[in-house]
Amino acid sequence: MTSSDPAARAAQVLSRPFSLGGLTVPNRIAMAPMTREFSPGGVPGADVAEYYARRAAGGVGLIITEGTYVDHPAAGTSGAVPRFHGEDALGGWQRVVEAVHAAGGTIMPQLWHVGMAREAGAPPFPDAPPSGPSGLALDGTPSGHAMTQQDLDDVIAAFAEAARAAERIGFDGIELHGAHGYLIDQFLWSGTNRRTDAYGGDLVARTRFAAEIVAACRAAVSPDFPILFRMSQWKMGNYEARLADTPEELDAIVAPLTAAGVSSFHASTRRYWLPEFEDSDLNLAGWVKKLSGLPTVTVGSVGLDNEFIQAFQGKQAGVAGIDRLLDRMERDEFDLVAVGRALLGDPEWAAKIFEGRTGELVPFDASMLRTLS
Repeated sequence: MTSSDPAARAAQVLSRPFSLGGLTVPNRIAMAPMTREFSPGGVPGADVAEYYARRAAGGVGLIITEGTYVDHPAAGTSGAVPRFHGEDALGGWQRVVEAVHAAGGTIMPQLWHVGMAREAGAPPFPDAPPSGPSGLALDGTPSGHAMTQQDLDDVIAAFAEAARAAERIGFDGIELHGAHGYLIDQFLWSGTNRRTDAYGGDLVARTRFAAEIVAACRAAVSPDFPILFRMSQWKMGNYEARLADTPEELDAIVAPLTAAGVSSFHASTRRYWLPEFEDSDLNLAGWVKKLSGLPTVTVGSVGLDNEFIQAFQGKQAGVAGIDRLLDRMERDEFDLVAVGRALLGDPEWAAKIFEGRTGELVPFDASMLRTLS
């Protein structure tokens, strides 16, 4: 039975521990992965460790780091986004892990390959061409390299090695970035995957690359080491794009990934309260949980009154209540909630929610993106 007092209700619903594989997350609040570009040469420093540790000390149960590049020349498109390979970068990440654990949190790196989102000539490897399933950008124009079987094998191996390294240096799990129009998602989406081999065609065939990455990562880590898979319908610059128009189509995507060894899905939406399909109020995370039987993480404008596009256009976000979120969590529609911009604005957002100090919440402003605070 939940409390009628709003603060007590939030604390009761969100402070419950949750098990993911062999990991116990101390509460239901996760920090969403957000690219910050404060790692010169791809190496996270002491400021990055302090940034994540502040959120853990502020009550966040699970930190999901910003996207980190796997060891493949075409994986990245910035020299300031952290790498997840090389002794220097992994040493920096180990210090991040230690700081977060010391603050009472758990942490997973998000492993990332940008695919065709890479800008030609960009660092960290300027000579590497943008690479994807069919060499097509998100708008359908040919602008890069269609990946060969050797390319696919190399990328799969890079993800597996990153997963192995994550467990070795003390991370609590990993998240695979399969959303937002980056490489893994480019294989899932018919708009960018025009292949005629085993990695293209119908929905199930388009999941093969993602499933092989999941399976390789699962084989590289302990059986109970959590593997999260982030997915979305929308793509950067194409917010109406959809992988699945029906629950049946969504099931065709999540079933092979579940079978390959995913522990939990992180379903990225821009507004968590919107229903995904007609005739049901379930959001994307709710549908994925129903279809896969696995735990899910929801995300999308939690605690704020506008979505990230407006915020990045310079429109300040106001603080919003989370009653709708609590309603859905009480129904077990999803299991964890990832908070993004609200945690950039206020590292103590979680603690203030738990303690009923909502009047002290600091709203997010786009100017906060310019510093790592």
